Amino acid sequence: MQKNKLIVSLTSPYARKVRIAALEKKIDFEMVVDVPWNENTGVVKKNPLGKVPVWVATDGDTIYDSRVIVEFLETMDSPNLFPEDPKEKIKVKQIESLADGIMDASLCLFAERKKRPKELQHQWWIDRQFGKVHRGLAELEKILGNKDYFYGADLSIADIAVASALGYIGLRFSEDFNWTEKYPILSRFYSSMMKRHSVSSTVPVL
Repeated sequence: MQKNKLIVSLTSPYARKVRIAALEKKIDFEMVVDVPWNENTGVVKKNPLGKVPVWVATDGDTIYDSRVIVEFLETMDSPNLFPEDPKEKIKVKQIESLADGIMDASLCLFAERKKRPKELQHQWWIDRQFGKVHRGLAELEKILGNKDYFYGADLSIADIAVASALGYIGLRFSEDFNWTEKYPILSRFYSSMMKRHSVSSTVPVL
């Protein structure tokens, strides 16, 4: 029988989000590693935008965009990562969106500083993206406060998305700022999340 496949990059925070969600829900899948930045990437054959992650279901259907994939996974198995109540679900998705926005800004920073020639880089653009990252992290600290989870008394997609964003920041920007010192509430949260196998086994690597 054909297995589910998940096309990922080992550094992608969006792919990590889906990996964690699938592991938490104990959904079996085969991980296929691809690098969208490479000219010979095969991702474009599955996602016209050439981005990971891409979920290839057992029937051959492809699903892309991490937020769409995790909603698809939610239809498959428990435990639930979203509240059933529509209004409460919006609250969780809002936090997921904030975490994804931090990832978006982080990827823009990476592209500007690592993929663009130094003489063509724009400091105002770099500063703008770092502003988004720091405002986003500060807001997440405010939302979490002294709680263990971002919503309710158990894990949700909000927690998974935030952990994925924090892992990517630690991977790419350790020379720019020490996020664990600057955002101690999020540092406590990430340390707690790292006790879960789904999180510790998906740490991004270069």
